[in-house]
Amino acid sequence: MVEIKRQTKEDLATSHHEDTDGNKYRLLYTKSKVYVNPTAYSRDNIPGFVAIVKREAVNPDYLLAWIPESLLDEKGRSEWDKFVSVEGKAPYDEEEDAVLIDMPTSRPETYAFSVPLTSVYSLLVYPPNLSSWYGSIAINLINGSTLPTLYFHDDESTSFCLSPRSPAPKATSPATYPPQSTSPQEPQTSWGGEDLIARLRNYSHVLRSSLDPALFLVDPSRADVEAHTTILFGDDEVDDILAQSSYANSFSPIPAHRRPRPIPTTSPNPYSSRSSVLHRSMAAPPPAMSQGTSQARMALLQSFSNIKRATQHAAQNILSHPLAKPIVPHLPDPVKSLVNANGEWEFRSWVEKGGVGEFESARVYLARWARVVAEEGERARRREAQVIPSSDEDAGEESSSLGIFELLHNTSNLPTPKTTRTPKHPVDTEMWMSWFDSTGRPKVSKEEMRREVFRRGISSVGDLRRTVWPLLLGVLEWDTTTEGREKLWEEKRKRYYELRDEWCGVPEVFERQDVLEERHRIDVDCRRTDRAVSLFAQPPTSPDDKTASARYAIVSPQNDEIGAQAPSNEHTEQLAAILLTYGFYERELGYVQGMSDLCAPIYVVMGGEPEMTFWCLVEVMDRMKQNFLRDQSGMKKQLSTLQQLIAVMDPELYRHFEKAEALNLFFCFRWVLIAFKREFSFNEVLRLWEVLWTDYYSNQFLLFVAFAVLESHRDMILRYLIEFDEILKYCNELSMTIELDTTLAQAEVLFLSFSQLVADIDRRRAEGEPIQLPTGGLRNRKEGQEGRDPDSTRGSSSLPAAVLPTLSEELRELLKARR
Repeated sequence: MVEIKRQTKEDLATSHHEDTDGNKYRLLYTKSKVYVNPTAYSRDNIPGFVAIVKREAVNPDYLLAWIPESLLDEKGRSEWDKFVSVEGKAPYDEEEDAVLIDMPTSRPETYAFSVPLTSVYSLLVYPPNLSSWYGSIAINLINGSTLPTLYFHDDESTSFCLSPRSPAPKATSPATYPPQSTSPQEPQTSWGGEDLIARLRNYSHVLRSSLDPALFLVDPSRADVEAHTTILFGDDEVDDILAQSSYANSFSPIPAHRRPRPIPTTSPNPYSSRSSVLHRSMAAPPPAMSQGTSQARMALLQSFSNIKRATQHAAQNILSHPLAKPIVPHLPDPVKSLVNANGEWEFRSWVEKGGVGEFESARVYLARWARVVAEEGERARRREAQVIPSSDEDAGEESSSLGIFELLHNTSNLPTPKTTRTPKHPVDTEMWMSWFDSTGRPKVSKEEMRREVFRRGISSVGDLRRTVWPLLLGVLEWDTTTEGREKLWEEKRKRYYELRDEWCGVPEVFERQDVLEERHRIDVDCRRTDRAVSLFAQPPTSPDDKTASARYAIVSPQNDEIGAQAPSNEHTEQLAAILLTYGFYERELGYVQGMSDLCAPIYVVMGGEPEMTFWCLVEVMDRMKQNFLRDQSGMKKQLSTLQQLIAVMDPELYRHFEKAEALNLFFCFRWVLIAFKREFSFNEVLRLWEVLWTDYYSNQFLLFVAFAVLESHRDMILRYLIEFDEILKYCNELSMTIELDTTLAQAEVLFLSFSQLVADIDRRRAEGEPIQLPTGGLRNRKEGQEGRDPDSTRGSSSLPAAVLPTLSEELRELLKARR
């Protein structure tokens, strides 16, 4: 029997007293045929009731519960009828109507739960759509755990099948969530999850996030309200706004598939599912008379933009010409900034052919703006953290060296890794000399030296790098005396001149056709490599220099004209001679474009000494030779390994790249090819390379640096960039904006997290223990970065044991170090 009774105030007081033992609860709301899907098979789905229950007490609590039908069957028919009756009734007065129930005892295998609303942090709401017939709601708790995802089978539910719902009025926007009710007695709902959200608003503050339309915060804090109420422009809205101007009907170099969509003149589709923040926040459409004004304004702004862009291109063409070089230093700084960087113009032209250059995608603008805001916020957070110590409660998340990222280790209680780097205290000359005795024999092991260089870096004061780099790269032996190193070095000096004499001063070799072609490639690259460095920017000391150094010069006969290329000097010629000698040393590979970028910094650090520069280049190329193979098999392998690393560590980012057809990771190609040579300033490149050369953690630590850069800009990529050419342009424009020390710290933490994950998988496999890998990758609850896939938000307690993943050999090679 259904226990429904009218209560007076006296009876209500009595019922409160009777329910203080916790055995009786008042059922306020329920909905049937709400399923939990433990597996991917429909036969395993568990039907049940979602309910809002009030626990009677002096301070009453409101609970959100899901009860499977099997548990109600155990209670008997009377308890079942109570839920059915409440579901079929209209909203009633809580103070007068009461349906008291016995909360069934939950068992782990039933997936039942009941949690106070005060412990619910957020809801992830996914309405029904073409790809998912049933809407779903995932419940995230404040403690970080996630309850089983609830799927609303409205076609089976009593409240939707038997109780007719009057259609929503035509004036209601379909994008409004939840729709405005036409009367306080009968709110309009379209599916079961929306009905549940509307009822929850009676008992708690439910705020929809402007950062993610699917995210609803329950009783949010002040910080959450400020973070999740910012108005953002969605991708489609920017296109629609641009389409209102005359640009849509004017000539444009942009391909047709990249142009903004024209706004339809007919009435909008009443069944449209668009629910962007912009459409919900915009007021009523302006009168027709203002449309022409808006179009004229947009057309004028676009005209100014086109004039500015054409002017910049013309200025870059003029100022990048070698004849304009003498006047560039005397120009104002804003004008000097237009001078073209090395190789940038060719790459930019290639990007523009993809349809992004002349009229950049609005999403790239938004991503760039969001990146700047995020970087400023992160710097402000660090300054504040130095002044105000964080509380113990926040230490678990804020102390992570990933900054805004928090690596989820749902599979086990793995410790949170931290960076060991202290770049503010680099290895200086005094510390370096203390590592050797009077004979030059080291008092510390090479492993300790590598560790300190990785952690601290090398001081840029003086020429300490000139001493350290040959030992770090292995050109000179570590565990020997100064006398032993000098003896070994004399042998290497003789070997260098033997290689150089194979072409230098031998006309039949120097003028051979294949050598002429290689000389031309080397000469073109060396003339434009690091021209901002003083060593290569110096003009020739005298007009007779070329004649005096004819024995060593390899100037291409096709580039004798001063206007064809930038002028060279003795250091440019020495650099070219070193690269040509390397071509004779590594005959199978020869010279490949990009090697000059690797050789130039070494030449500068070695003070222009060709012998030591050559042998350091040999050691560097032994590490990076695979990058320059003609068939690009080495680059393909490294990008494939990086792709697998992203799939393991950040599945959500991997799926985004997959949807954008960007899994080839071509936007990381230049990073890996020349080890971020063009992404950092010259001095920062020196600091980065010496960290990479230590091989302290991994021989392929460069891939973790690339992964760290992607993770630093993860939110911008996921939110704004949905096409490959947009991601490519965005990543290309990161040049000279990446913070080196932060990136290296993040790369170290990512490596330590990866090694922990591999070790944990191997341990579980050896012990025969099942594993449950997180499918959400990286997330940060404090920043509201909830998982987007409802299936990926289930807690580990609600997932069945998964099969242990098999790590590829490429991923395991990332753990190899010490060449």
